[in-house]
Amino acid sequence: MLNFGLQIVRCSDILCKDKIASGGIILMEHPNKHWTDWLVIVATAILMALSYAIFVFPNSFAPAGINGIITMIQYLLHIDIGYLSLAVNLPLFLLTWKSVGRDFAVKSMVYVLVFSVVSLLLKRFDLSGICYHTENGTSLILGPIAAGAVSGFIYGVLLGRSGSTGGMDLIAAWVRSKRPEAGLVWVIFVLNACVAVISFFVYGCKFEPVIMCIIYCYVSSTISDSMLRGHKKALKFEVVTDRADELSQVLLRQMRHGVTAIPVEGMFSHCEKKLLVCIVNRHQIVQFQQILASFPGTFSYVSEVTETLGNFKRITN
Repeated sequence: MLNFGLQIVRCSDILCKDKIASGGIILMEHPNKHWTDWLVIVATAILMALSYAIFVFPNSFAPAGINGIITMIQYLLHIDIGYLSLAVNLPLFLLTWKSVGRDFAVKSMVYVLVFSVVSLLLKRFDLSGICYHTENGTSLILGPIAAGAVSGFIYGVLLGRSGSTGGMDLIAAWVRSKRPEAGLVWVIFVLNACVAVISFFVYGCKFEPVIMCIIYCYVSSTISDSMLRGHKKALKFEVVTDRADELSQVLLRQMRHGVTAIPVEGMFSHCEKKLLVCIVNRHQIVQFQQILASFPGTFSYVSEVTETLGNFKRITN
């Protein structure tokens, strides 16, 4: 999941074990670990297995990443995805056990185990009555949209609980633990691109599986990114003014957010002014603009903040 030209505001009172931004992975240490974490992991694994059985397999397309490769192997060799998932993820589980952390590795492996077992069990039942089959061009995208939505929801839930769905998540976590500076964006992009291209040949030289793979990736990444970051997004106003004291008092009183003042000098006029920095909630932009309109001569610009951590108050009205 990529966010270009955006900023991240961090505060020290949030405990982060690691952040793998380039791979779209966020590992959060929760101070109060509870049995509900394990219940959520089991529930999401069951939901993912159902999603594959209902939306992915009937429509003959490959999802993203390692699971996409596994899905194509199942299609070609008729080996159940339950066995393939265990075979692929077990070595990755051992790889991440020491380097990344036991909690992350165990939670990831529990998810994989439940997903594999449920996938095997679902083969014993006739799901044709609830499976979604694409029949024409208008309904072609609904399968990958539904599967991508389920996948994105599950990613968002698990990554917020120091877990993962295995596969590429485990590889990315291991690489980042060894080389924190490593950029995984292009590795993941190339892998997903390869899955999409290979699916063209695997599923009978048709473009439909390629399109469905791309749709699945987009929907999944969009929803998971929104869940992980969306509620933490904000806007940063930077205002250059010679009435800093007066303006800051108005902002503090009406916006109910802190204001930081930085001395600056205009290189054209050589006049000393102040740069006011204020982070506000997204819905407060109109109110902020109205305040600035009452201070002629100010210069301001706004940028999007992808994440706010720590002592940032959510204003709801």
